Amino acid sequence: MSTEYAELVEVEVAYARSDTQVILTLKMRPGSTVEEAVKLSGILHNFPEIDLAVNKVGVFGKLTKLNTPLRAGDRVEVYRQLIADPKEVRKQRAAQGQTMKKGGGSLED
Repeated sequence: MSTEYAELVEVEVAYARSDTQVILTLKMRPGSTVEEAVKLSGILHNFPEIDLAVNKVGVFGKLTKLNTPLRAGDRVEVYRQLIADPKEVRKQRAAQGQTMKKGGGSLED
């Protein structure tokens, strides 16, 4: 095993849609950025709807910037845009008199 290879760290890049989910494992230089990981993963090619100027990204569920350096074991997540604003949906349901149960379903269903 070469010394150069031994210095690489393992990270994951994840993206999910309603019909599919992918988690790709990469080996990168320590200090590589979130953006570098997303681009190297090939996820932009496989999911052309992703636009890094629009889609938010995070590491383990915490929003982060594209230039954030990664550490060994980090999981980069590319988030889809929301179809509806959750606050607005709750307001509409409240205006209609619907009560919500824990987990988001209506008690009336």
